[in-house]
Amino acid sequence: MLWTLLGIFLGGMALNMTPCVYPLIPITVSYFGGRSGQAHGNLVGHGLLYMIGLALTNSVLGVVAALTGGMMGAMLQSPLVLMVIALLLVVFSTSLFGFWELRLPAGLTRVASKSHAGYFGTFFMGLTLGIVAAPCLGPFVLGLLTWVASMGSPWLGFLVFFTLSLGLGLPLFFLAMFSGKLEKLPRSGEWMLWVRKLMGWVLVGMAAYFIRPLLSESMAVLAMSGVALAAGVHLGWIDKSKAGFKAFAFTKDGVGISAIVLAVVLTGSWILTGPSVPWQPYSDSLLSQSKAAGRPVIIDFSATWCTPCRELDEKTFHDPAIVRVAEKGVVMVKIDLTRSGDPVHERLLSEYAVKGVPTVIFIDGHGKERRDLRLVDYLPPDEFLKRMEQLKKTQ
Repeated sequence: MLWTLLGIFLGGMALNMTPCVYPLIPITVSYFGGRSGQAHGNLVGHGLLYMIGLALTNSVLGVVAALTGGMMGAMLQSPLVLMVIALLLVVFSTSLFGFWELRLPAGLTRVASKSHAGYFGTFFMGLTLGIVAAPCLGPFVLGLLTWVASMGSPWLGFLVFFTLSLGLGLPLFFLAMFSGKLEKLPRSGEWMLWVRKLMGWVLVGMAAYFIRPLLSESMAVLAMSGVALAAGVHLGWIDKSKAGFKAFAFTKDGVGISAIVLAVVLTGSWILTGPSVPWQPYSDSLLSQSKAAGRPVIIDFSATWCTPCRELDEKTFHDPAIVRVAEKGVVMVKIDLTRSGDPVHERLLSEYAVKGVPTVIFIDGHGKERRDLRLVDYLPPDEFLKRMEQLKKTQ
């Protein structure tokens, strides 16, 4: 999550270089430049209110999306819902690629961009910044809203959009602080269209992320790698956008190379992944036989749309030490809840009081659950191995 938030923060900073937000920079400079004669403390106060206003608007959006999408996790068990979400993200990305424009009524934009006096005026400017910038921010924010809604956590929704707002508002805050001393900023031009296309590829990547549950493991990896490879080639070399400053050429090459490296790493890590633990489908007879033989059982309730579940599958359950212990006497059972409606699964959810995924149940050699070992989140291989060793003592 820390790396995710850092990426969102950097994405917020990058949004400052889109064609709709960049014109706000001289507005910000002129607005705060007129206050440059005020005490430094007053100027800092205005700058902070500007950022807080921006953060509040976007954070409320995140909380609303999380609350209204509280059942999205269950909805994501439907292949149709996943395909619709992916399609919407691709449609939003085509706006950032320049195929169509999201426009607001001119009157609403004029009202939002008016200057107002006093601290409230500064706060109001921050509140309405998102409206002015909506033609560029809209597709990207809508894509992020879809992702936040799928998680269903209001606190996480607030955190994600607050972080995005900090990234968007921090450069404007520093411009406000030094508005009286700024003489020159990079001129607008084709390079801002390149930034929009970068955000478009982010949405395409999110679309590939959402359809992963519908694909086999190999196809899911190839889809993500393919998006990264296509984005790198397009942004680094096919796109011919230019700028009047030399750093842009290095940025284009750097982004292109980084995306290609990411594609190679994704594919390589999948190829080099070792064998997984020997999973078996659930059956009442399997549990009865295990109890009769005194063999412990581990039942993993998971779903492909669940991020911690995938971490367990990709890291913990592929760890060589975990695989060895599982092969020497632990019965490993997988309950896949990606798609709902299975009556056996519904009975097991009720029987074991499973509230969400991931949930890993540890059943000892006497057929009784070890509630002290129950797992409801990702656990690294070494910690999981300790629980397996405790469970095997009952064999």
